[in-house]
Amino acid sequence: MAVKASNQAPKSGRDEHRDERTVSDASSGQHATHEEPWDAEQDNNIVPLTRAEAEKLFGPNVSRPSRVTPFKVVAAQMVLSLGATLVWWLFYEPPGAAALSAFLGGAICWVPGALFAARLRTLSGAETVMSWMIGEALKMGTTIAMFVAIAFWYHDVRWVPLLVTYLIALKTYWIALAWR
Repeated sequence: MAVKASNQAPKSGRDEHRDERTVSDASSGQHATHEEPWDAEQDNNIVPLTRAEAEKLFGPNVSRPSRVTPFKVVAAQMVLSLGATLVWWLFYEPPGAAALSAFLGGAICWVPGALFAARLRTLSGAETVMSWMIGEALKMGTTIAMFVAIAFWYHDVRWVPLLVTYLIALKTYWIALAWR
């Protein structure tokens, strides 16, 4: 498939390569329309907002740092998982195994999150993309290891309470984003 060499619209106003693309798209089985939205001229000059423009658009608190910290998110995950554990204890038979499974499901979420938050605190402003990637890799590895350890060593596990509580605790990140 022929591709234009630049993002700029043709100076003549006619795209000479359009016919080539249409023919090669038709031969490959793809349907091409004559008015492709990607062919429209685009303005590549992106200008960032000034502080005054951002405050006018988003309000006066736009530059205020977020009150939501990683440790607050982990604390919220712990509270939600303990609440879900209590619900499983009250409404599931047998209550003990279900409650312990629910607690472990919540712990699978908040233990790696707490480790990641502690790692962020130790970096103290020296964060790089690589340190975030290493932290996320450790978080995913810890999560997988906890799932595997529970599957092998806790034979009385109730998977529904474990997974439901894990998902409830996992959705705390979305609540924290909305709670800014």
